Amino acid sequence: MSLARVLAHCGNDLAAAVDYLTGAIASAPDDPEPYAVLAELWRDRVSEVTEVVQRAVSLRELVAQSYVSFLEGDMDTAAMTIGTVTGVHPSIAWAAAPWFNDERFLSTVSLDALAEGAMRTMDRGHDLNSESMRARFQPWFRAIDVVSARRPQAEAMAKMAILLRACGLTDASFALCDQADSVERVMLTEVVRAGTWRKLGDAEQTTAAFERAVALDPTNWSLHLDLADTHAAMGDFAAAVRSADQGLEHEPSEVTLRAARAAYRTRLTGSAVDLSELVELAPLVPNDTYRDVLIDHACAGPDLPAELVAAARDVQDD
Repeated sequence: MSLARVLAHCGNDLAAAVDYLTGAIASAPDDPEPYAVLAELWRDRVSEVTEVVQRAVSLRELVAQSYVSFLEGDMDTAAMTIGTVTGVHPSIAWAAAPWFNDERFLSTVSLDALAEGAMRTMDRGHDLNSESMRARFQPWFRAIDVVSARRPQAEAMAKMAILLRACGLTDASFALCDQADSVERVMLTEVVRAGTWRKLGDAEQTTAAFERAVALDPTNWSLHLDLADTHAAMGDFAAAVRSADQGLEHEPSEVTLRAARAAYRTRLTGSAVDLSELVELAPLVPNDTYRDVLIDHACAGPDLPAELVAAARDVQDD
């Protein structure tokens, strides 16, 4: 921090000064002193500091941007930016920053922005389900509780329930979904519930949640696909075919949905025609992992021609 002051006031290098300050923040996010120095620089040279953080391209510059947004009263940008930072490097407790727990932040930030920030914490796919991670994310959990109580909104709360699930707090995730339902019943809440039940290994509850989601949004083809996949995971390929057919009523040209129906019909009936269709469609399915699952299901169908099974396996190998 002494170097930051020297660089800012004697060396006239604000960018380097900010870099040193955010390095200090990274080493101890809950220490108020680096924020105080950054606030001092911002008050003395508002336009210059703002220019430095607005062109943020590095993680450290984003850390500074989140705090400067707070100083400017832009709590939504502050929440979303610290979410981005956390998503890149969740092993640092960025939200332990004093400003993130400040009542000015918690009383002003919108639930939508906090939900977007929460979603961004999961962008890089880091494993958040550990005691150490839960400890680092405590400020997020508190913010979710406070802001949800102040300004409840169903879809935003459902999004934040995904973070709770990712951190292994499945009971809290279900509770937030219930709280969202008390505001308004929306499809996303049931989809989040379904994902949580799936994580817990309860196929029946997963199916029931997806069925409720379909009832709330019956023309959404992807929900019908989710339900078809859930039936397939339970070994009920007749139900999987029915769900895929219902999805195709709303989006008849959707490649992934057509491939799923072909795979599940092949598994159910041993239809060479359906397996041929799957072999044709499989290279067009954008998710290779999902494509391979469909091929595995199909190739387990009864009495299939060996050459067609080989052709399907070739798609997996390509």
